[in-house]
Amino acid sequence: MPQYEPRASTPEQTPIPSRVATAGWYGRLEPVERRTFWACFAGFGLDSMDNSIYALVIPALIATLGITRPEAGYLATAALAGAALGGWFAGIAADRFGRIRILQFTILWVALFTFLSAFSTGFAPLFALRFLQGMGYGGEAAVGATLISEVVRPELRGRVASAVSSGYAVGYGASVALFPVISSLFAPELGWRVFFAIGLVPAVAVFFIRRLVPESSLFAEAAATRSIHDRRAFWDIFADGHLRRTLPAAIISTGIFGGNYVMIIWLPTYLRTALNFSVATSAGYLAANIAGSLFGPLFYGELSDRLGRRPTFVIFLVLQALNVGIFVLAAPGLWLLIVLSFALGACQNALASGMTPTFAELFETSTRANAQGFCLGGGRGFGSVMPATVGLIAATQPLGISMGSCAGSAYFLAFLALLALPETKQIDLAIVDQNT
Repeated sequence: MPQYEPRASTPEQTPIPSRVATAGWYGRLEPVERRTFWACFAGFGLDSMDNSIYALVIPALIATLGITRPEAGYLATAALAGAALGGWFAGIAADRFGRIRILQFTILWVALFTFLSAFSTGFAPLFALRFLQGMGYGGEAAVGATLISEVVRPELRGRVASAVSSGYAVGYGASVALFPVISSLFAPELGWRVFFAIGLVPAVAVFFIRRLVPESSLFAEAAATRSIHDRRAFWDIFADGHLRRTLPAAIISTGIFGGNYVMIIWLPTYLRTALNFSVATSAGYLAANIAGSLFGPLFYGELSDRLGRRPTFVIFLVLQALNVGIFVLAAPGLWLLIVLSFALGACQNALASGMTPTFAELFETSTRANAQGFCLGGGRGFGSVMPATVGLIAATQPLGISMGSCAGSAYFLAFLALLALPETKQIDLAIVDQNT
């Protein structure tokens, strides 16, 4: 494994900071970097809005379509499985046809199948639509992560690429804000259909991307210098030269997503059944969690560009493990619950956001989206096993112990895999192309 050395930016790459020093990293972005950031942020946020609609309408689906609770769980699993597969497929396509084209396609894909979900008549068609919608969500996340990592300068990459993940909180918050409005305007049997139909809104982002955001120059240059015979096969990420990076990255993703899914899926049940919190208290938890998801990636990106990728991962993995332990073992009171909810959302989304620049810095341009899609998508797919494991353990153990042991094990797995990766802070991605 070559040890990457960061390369200083040229004067043409770094704008003069005299007038924007107080504006932070955003003020230092060049116009193309700024437009690309907003394109990826909007795409991720709007797709997050579509993806989070399902969690809010589960009671209405049970009441109006006769879907059972186990079937509701299968629908959630269908979206995760689709995201795993779609992330890899979209990454392979982005390495062949371009980042922008596939990003546009995945956003339209999510919008279309969310909209079509409004016309579902039962479990089977909704299962298929959830799987297909999940494919688009996983694909958009992988391709957007690759695009922003290639466009932004090395010294800002960690902050900007991580900040894109804050779009998840914005999209989730938009869904939560819209839900009571729609519920008050429409009867339950119609309201959930209207909510899904609103999922067509993200398609608007495609017109913005098409007009204002150019293709990644790294991809364009690489595509111009290779013939059709030079294109990498999708299985090259498992070849000897790549496997020592692909395997640890996929394990890190599995650990982080697995631990996150444990808390995201089981924590509401834990609050209501183990801690006996009311619905109102649970709503306060949700608001604090969304706020944490918004600010966590911003904190993470700042530390990542200053301290390095591995030290920052370690810090947030330890913080998240402590947070989970207090949540499920210490029976926190109301105010501590709100603080911990904020910290939980911050660490969850921070760790997820940190994978974006880190994985991009491990692979050359010809396989970057493929590898990013496999590692992120595979992590979502394999990580989805952890919530099911909690359910099995909880049959004989207290729910808090089951959650803590599974989430802690998942984060520890990510920590061990992290030791196998090199430090890549501020690496010029052109150097990666030369060394691989």
